[in-house]
Amino acid sequence: MLNLAKAVRQLKKERAQTQTKLGQLDAALKVLGSLGGSSGRSGRAQMPGKKRRTMSAAARKRIGDAQRARWAKWKAARRSK
Repeated sequence: MLNLAKAVRQLKKERAQTQTKLGQLDAALKVLGSLGGSSGRSGRAQMPGKKRRTMSAAARKRIGDAQRARWAKWKAARRSK
């Protein structure tokens, strides 16, 4: 029973340390969140002055046709086996 009590004490100690660490991480996240003024999103969409490029309908059609041709080639090769 002595070992079990020791294990329980150790686990409680580790839990307290983890809770302290989580509190510190929460505080750091709060500070960093207030500095950027962002909603948590990152990447290109958030950079001012940068717009996403739009693809023309013709370009989408070319890409789609090429992909359908690749699929057809793959399916044909699979049927012949």
